[in-house]
Amino acid sequence: MEELLEELNPKQKEAVLETDGPCLVIAGAGSGKTKVLTYKISYLMKEKNIKPWNILAITFTNKAASEMKERVQALVGDATDDIWLGTFHSICVRILRKFIDRLGYDTSFAIFDTTDQKTLIKNCMKELNIDSKLFTEKSILSEISNAKNDMLTPEKYEQRANGDYRKEIISKVYYLYQKKLKINNAIDFDDIINFTIQILSDNADILDYYSNKFKYVLVDEYQDTNKSQFMLVSLLASRFGNITVVGDNDQSIYRFRRSRYNKYIKL
Repeated sequence: MEELLEELNPKQKEAVLETDGPCLVIAGAGSGKTKVLTYKISYLMKEKNIKPWNILAITFTNKAASEMKERVQALVGDATDDIWLGTFHSICVRILRKFIDRLGYDTSFAIFDTTDQKTLIKNCMKELNIDSKLFTEKSILSEISNAKNDMLTPEKYEQRANGDYRKEIISKVYYLYQKKLKINNAIDFDDIINFTIQILSDNADILDYYSNKFKYVLVDEYQDTNKSQFMLVSLLASRFGNITVVGDNDQSIYRFRRSRYNKYIKL
């Protein structure tokens, strides 16, 4: 293991060895932030005897997750397959496939893509007699997506409309859209994280299971987290508090999806 640590510079090594409690790593592009996470996973398994299934490693894109998995595999071998390593959404889908019945859905639920969503929004608008010249499917869908990224249910969104005509109309579509999704045993991309949070928050047994399971939580590209993603990792790391996040605010690419890196870091 000493040979492995020698491949790190002093600051990277310090971050890898900081295993107890929260650890925030802020560094610029090309400084080895992902390397810190992959080497930390190796250190946890080889020196701290942490089982791979007790480690959760999250990033944002499938490409990044694939690259991280390859780098971890080079360090720990086949044990990588037992680590929960993936994107926020892939991790949440794994949880939903087991427990979404707590929300009244069947575990064989479908995930609507953008085309499916626009078709459903169009049907909702037609049913509500909303003029498509004043409201487009794209604009309504964007507003609903922003609301979900801010963790606003249809009820909460309606409360915030507060006399705003446009928001009141969108609120009606939002209600009907969610109703029709459930009728079709379907969810959309933004529901994936929010529904997981709802299940964890409302079911102590499920939260106990996962917060006990994940003794260590590691998050790459943390600058791109939004409110719901922050809430998710907070819940999953709530039992042990061993969470390592790495990021660079200058590289944030998801501001349009409500990423607010500085606001939500509380380490």
